[in-house]
Amino acid sequence: MTTFISKILNRTASGFVVLSAVILSAGANASERLYIFTENYPPYNEAVSGKGFAHSEYEITGICSGMVKAMLARVDYDYVMKMRDWSYAYDWVQGRENHGLFCTARTDEREEQFQWVGPLAPIQWTLFAAPKSDITLDSLEDARKYRIAGYKGDVMSDYLVSQGFDVVMSVSGEVNPRRLELGEADLWVTDGLVGPLVAEQEHGISGLKPVLVFRETPMYLALSNETSPAVVSALQKALDQAREAGELDHLIGQYQP
Repeated sequence: MTTFISKILNRTASGFVVLSAVILSAGANASERLYIFTENYPPYNEAVSGKGFAHSEYEITGICSGMVKAMLARVDYDYVMKMRDWSYAYDWVQGRENHGLFCTARTDEREEQFQWVGPLAPIQWTLFAAPKSDITLDSLEDARKYRIAGYKGDVMSDYLVSQGFDVVMSVSGEVNPRRLELGEADLWVTDGLVGPLVAEQEHGISGLKPVLVFRETPMYLALSNETSPAVVSALQKALDQAREAGELDHLIGQYQP
């Protein structure tokens, strides 16, 4: 009798262990953890420290960063947000589940590489000249005779390279205002808001000349193709709710002149 009861208790205990494991496993999967990357690209994304990297969402500010945080506040996902060099982050998130990158321009060339949540804020593809430059442009074709400063992995720089323009690449766009000043480049391709801000903050250069705006594209949170479509859908719904609440327009308004 004692042996029989012992067997029953052992089986019950084993069943409880298995059931507990199942419950714990289900709880672990109930909340996704997202790994979100961005770059130093003020005023859209900026490290509070002023450095080109950051290790948490509390160290990152800016228009797009605020939009992504407003979206994430509406979903029950744990997340990690980091700031890294663009080319590193762009390569890192691809092929990894629950990894994303913002603000990413959504183009035909990139369409199949990611799943998209947005739009966030738009960027204006702008060619800037040095403050004392006499360069004028009526069309993008007029820029073919000039050296253009750009940076690796940037959608605007890559587009100009694909079209046969003379683009002088760097790892980061922050050095490009100085290139204009030193005569190492005639023009700089960047966003219309970013150019003057980076020139002033990083190098004390004011009066940068926007000589041509040749395109405008919306920016998105780009999620890896390995991320569940259910996660993508939940994030899109949350972003739409933040937009309807007026939070996104408020963030843009804070940075407009």
